[in-house]
Amino acid sequence: MAEQRIRALALCVFHHQGKILVNRFHDPVADKSFYRPIGGGIEFGETSREAIVREVQEELGLSMKDLRLLGTLESLFVYNGKPGHEIVQVYDARFEDAQVYEQLQIDGHESDGAPFTVSWQDSSSFTEQSPLVPVGLAALLESVKMLG
Repeated sequence: MAEQRIRALALCVFHHQGKILVNRFHDPVADKSFYRPIGGGIEFGETSREAIVREVQEELGLSMKDLRLLGTLESLFVYNGKPGHEIVQVYDARFEDAQVYEQLQIDGHESDGAPFTVSWQDSSSFTEQSPLVPVGLAALLESVKMLG
């Protein structure tokens, strides 16, 4: 059995005209979809700020500016039948290239090469059946007036 451990994660919430950029995932065991902003694991010796810049560059090939920390969330969850525990640093930033905001969706790839597509979604997209994760993210975004 794999060792259970707490994972340190950095996510970035890019927002534009009441929408945020998210990736849609599907949990085949729970048969449930969910949305999560772009980001990934913080590597040893790397700050969360450095991690989010690296992740966005690696996954989307895009640069960012005006990076600021919004808050920290602790996430306990089950995905694909396995328990998970993450400490999540949540950032806000702007893309260097303003034309990115005109695209309805953006193609990217995970570190293992698996393709994915992120899209701009407003709060009506996030439901109990397809929530925004990690838990507490929607409330954090509402508190800083990024999601209504």
